[in-house]
Amino acid sequence: MSDDTNPFESLQSQIEDAANYLDIGDDVIERLKHPERVLETNLTIERDDGDLERFKAFRSQFNGDRGPYKGGIRYHPQVSRDEVKALSGWMTYKTAIVDIPLGGGKGGIVIDPDDYSESELERLTRSFARELRPMIGEDRDVPAPDVNTGQREMNWIKDTYETLENTTEPGVITGKAIDSGGSAGRVEATGRSTVLAAREAFDYLDKDLEGATVAVQGYGNAGWIAAKLIDEMGATVVAASDSTGGIYNPDGFDPVAAKDHKIETGSVVGYEESEEELTNEDVLTLDVDLLIPAALENAVDADLAADVEADVISEAANGPLTPAADEVLEGKDVFVIPDILANAGGVTVSYFEWVQNRQRFSWSEERVNEELETIIVDAFNALVETYEEHDLENPRTAAYVVAIQRVADAFEEAGSWP
Repeated sequence: MSDDTNPFESLQSQIEDAANYLDIGDDVIERLKHPERVLETNLTIERDDGDLERFKAFRSQFNGDRGPYKGGIRYHPQVSRDEVKALSGWMTYKTAIVDIPLGGGKGGIVIDPDDYSESELERLTRSFARELRPMIGEDRDVPAPDVNTGQREMNWIKDTYETLENTTEPGVITGKAIDSGGSAGRVEATGRSTVLAAREAFDYLDKDLEGATVAVQGYGNAGWIAAKLIDEMGATVVAASDSTGGIYNPDGFDPVAAKDHKIETGSVVGYEESEEELTNEDVLTLDVDLLIPAALENAVDADLAADVEADVISEAANGPLTPAADEVLEGKDVFVIPDILANAGGVTVSYFEWVQNRQRFSWSEERVNEELETIIVDAFNALVETYEEHDLENPRTAAYVVAIQRVADAFEEAGSWP
């Protein structure tokens, strides 16, 4: 596992790889490799004990050619300027591959939220919302949850924005609680798209998902839901891990019970159905049919990729494989469903939420899930068509070929003026 690979450089490398198969000028490609603007700000709040503390925060607006900037806000000690730039770029091409009318953005605060009280986190979130206020809006930039944020933080941002603007604008942010204008199906969306894409890949490769073995690295919201849904499809979840370690049972285990154990104890380690404890690296290199990396970026570098034995990888996390790892896995004929498609369920259902907010009309969860499945299946088919048409080396490049062409078309159709 590598923390040294710069995620922004990884994004640019992926764009360059795809550009080789596109009839787009180098000047346009250069534009599409960089964010339009990045906010870097310092937030100072009063701790519960009366002391002041400063936090660094970012918001990157990568590209708005296809619609308002869209992307999550994460709270994590590893948040950096280059990380949010990369994540905002991945979001740009994620919204394009699933063909929804949004651009790409991302934000974050450098913090370990476990070290702070709820009241401190609320003050920090509202402070960030005040800084974001001139940049966001339902027609400008629409944030959403990400690592270590959820409905609670989105509700705080919505309330702060609406109070300061003296308006009602639920579409300013997505991932909200249902009673605050959220959408049914949003919590499960990222995990759902990860397994829908995996199902399509297994069908394309003529593999049987029934009884297939699955390992899930990262057991947060996306990871455990992906495990639950893939289990319901008939696959067997044999391993899972979080930041504390991993668990393994070759005969499989109940992924929901494992999640309940994690909630009770703070870790999947020690779950009663586990027969063996593993490291995260062990989970990533198990001999399984399907691997779902669902934690942070750069989980698999070239060295670790040499030991990966999965046949298919569906990326629930953003950027879990380094470009060097991609090259290794390509040589091993591992079919990698890229993050910009596999985990696009979150932004897709966020788009549905945004549409519902603007219409002031709520959809049923059944409709949300049906619409999501249609979009993911159509996107996978577009990827496969491009993959075969250009005889590409891997599915990731195919996804970027489709997505970059769509963004470039929007830019060129709009024209350029001073």
